[in-house]
Amino acid sequence: MNARERRDEIARQVLDRGRIQVTELTQQYGVTDTSIRHDLALLEDMGLLRRIHGGAITTSHALQMAERSERMSRMASEKKRIAQAALNFLRPSQVVIMDSGTTVLQLGRVVPPALRRPGALRMVTNSIPLVEEVGTWASPNLLLLGGIFLPEHLATVGPDTLEGLKHITAHCAFLGCDGMTEEAGITTAHPLIAEVGRAMAAHAEKVVVLADSSKLERAGFVPIIPLNQLHVFITGREAPHEVVAQMREHGVEVILA
Repeated sequence: MNARERRDEIARQVLDRGRIQVTELTQQYGVTDTSIRHDLALLEDMGLLRRIHGGAITTSHALQMAERSERMSRMASEKKRIAQAALNFLRPSQVVIMDSGTTVLQLGRVVPPALRRPGALRMVTNSIPLVEEVGTWASPNLLLLGGIFLPEHLATVGPDTLEGLKHITAHCAFLGCDGMTEEAGITTAHPLIAEVGRAMAAHAEKVVVLADSSKLERAGFVPIIPLNQLHVFITGREAPHEVVAQMREHGVEVILA
């Protein structure tokens, strides 16, 4: 095992256990405490742990990174199918708004080469991971909304984000959600994320929600918008038939991917 592989393992152990001792690590890897302390120093610089006397503990930043990674991997194949289906709503020369949802990020990853050309698509977002993804394109036409950085969502929120949306009219807004019920509509876990989602929907001609089937019949903490304000809901073919029927009764076009 090389030093990088050892550090990766140490980072995982600290995340899983919450705390670890230098003496444990020297015995486990058969290296000196100087080597282990160097590993911990490097991992601390990366924000993956915090050193304490005789060892290290996890950090909120590391927990947030792990949580986001887990959200990305959860229902991964279904999210990819949903993203592929959502491509049918992207057209050249459009202005599109894309929120900070992980399934919406998948859409950004599967945009075809023809729409990645300079000037082909104008994108507006509050998602830092989406900016990192689209930023690799040749001359991306991308507007990152300013605002307060929300670490657990890797997104901008707040008054400045809302002010930026006031001056935008988009052809389509792609939104994610943490839950969906007939009574609450689409919901999320954070009030500021909900606030931005409502503003995004209000400034788009068409609202397309991307959500895997695990989100259905589950109410999040804060409503974003009711079902009658959605135009399209794209979810997995595993979605319960009765829930799909409910949405269609509210005039929502439901696509099963």
